Parts: sequence; C-alpha cells; structure tokens
Amino acid sequence: MKRFWDRAEVTEQPDGFGVALDGRPVRLPGGTPLVVAAASLARAIAEEWQAAGGARDGEFTAADLPLTRLAGTAQERIAPDPAPQVEGLAKYAETDLLCYRSEDPRLAALEAASWQPLLDWAALQHDAPLRVTTGLMPVAQEPMALAALRRVAAGCTATELTALGVLVPSLGSLVLGLAVVQGRLEAEEAHRLAVLDETYQEAFWGTDAEAAARRERIAREVALAARLVALSRD
Repeated sequence: MKRFWDRAEVTEQPDGFGVALDGRPVRLPGGTPLVVAAASLARAIAEEWQAAGGARDGEFTAADLPLTRLAGTAQERIAPDPAPQVEGLAKYAETDLLCYRSEDPRLAALEAASWQPLLDWAALQHDAPLRVTTGLMPVAQEPMALAALRRVAAGCTATELTALGVLVPSLGSLVLGLAVVQGRLEAEEAHRLAVLDETYQEAFWGTDAEAAARRERIAREVALAARLVALSRD
C-alpha cells in the first residue's frame, strides 16, 4: 500500500484519544474511528503511522502498524462481547504449560525452581491452585481453580484481553500471560520461562535454526502485547 498522508497526530475525543492522518481519523475495518483510552497509547500509534512508508507515496504494510492492529481488535472485536475471549483464554488453564514437568530429573528440577513460584503466585494471588504432573498425560484441575482464573480473565479490560490473546497462546500458559498483564513478570522473563524446555535440550543437542527463528518471532509478539498493556495504563 502507498502512504497517502504527511502527518499523523493525536486528537482528543469525548471518550479518549484518536489518531488523525492529515486531519482525517484513522478508521477501523468496520468504519468506526479508532479511539483509545490512554494518550500514551495514542501517541505510540500515531508514531507508527508517522513512520510507516517513510513519506507520502512510500510503501507500507499492515506489519508496520502492530499497535494499531491490536488496539483495533480490542475496540472492534473484544469490547462489544468479551465473553468468547474470556472462555477461550480460560481453557488454557486446563493444560497450562507450568503444570507439566519433565521425566528427566535434572530438567524437572529446573522446571520446579523456575515455574513453581508462578503457580504459587496464582494460588495466593488468585486463589487458583493448579495441580502438577509428570509427563504428558493430562491432569484434571480443580473446578474451583479453573473458575477462579476465569474470573480473573473476566475482570480484564478489552485491551488486557487482547494482549492475553497474544500472550497466552504464545506462552502456552494462562498463568504466565496473567503474570505479564498484572506486572508480576516482564515479557522477556515470561518468554524465557515458556521456552525453558527447548533451551535446555539445545544445550545438549545444539540449536535448531528453525526453532530459534520461531522463538524470536514469539518473543517479539510477547513484547508487543506487553507494550500494549503498559501504554494503555500510562
């Protein structure tokens, strides 16, 4: 696509902040003007539009506008009906990555030292104690723990739910996703914990280029989701 504007700037709206391109509001696919609650998020969105394509008639793609995409998802898809997103996220607690430990004693010890503090946090902070198992056989979680995590997700804003929609599938863990959104973990540390098994195995067998590239891509997605949350709270 060719850039069709010279200047992107933040505009104040009755219910928040928008972004205008040469005075025309950025609109979502449904036609509604984009509006976010935080000025800092609006500024960051304006900055990515200002940078996209370089100058008028420059080429840009949707990949140049990641915050716009996420903010638009929150406004147009999540906010009108958060329930499907909440239910989809809550399902991850049934098979949360942190609950499945290796049969290798050395790796299992590393997992316990790295992951158990987050499970303890979920139990203490959210009254959601999750059971741990060894191997890949599913372990049934207590309904009360699953219900507690569902309530936590249901209490999130549309922007937080959008971020969780990136974080939780990327990390394989609702607990890790919530820890990032609630400030318990930095994005980089959450990603490190999520790929703990992979990096442990690579220490013995060497790095797989395809797997490393996938981890880098996921790390960028996790960082973007965490940035969305941080900017939405400034």
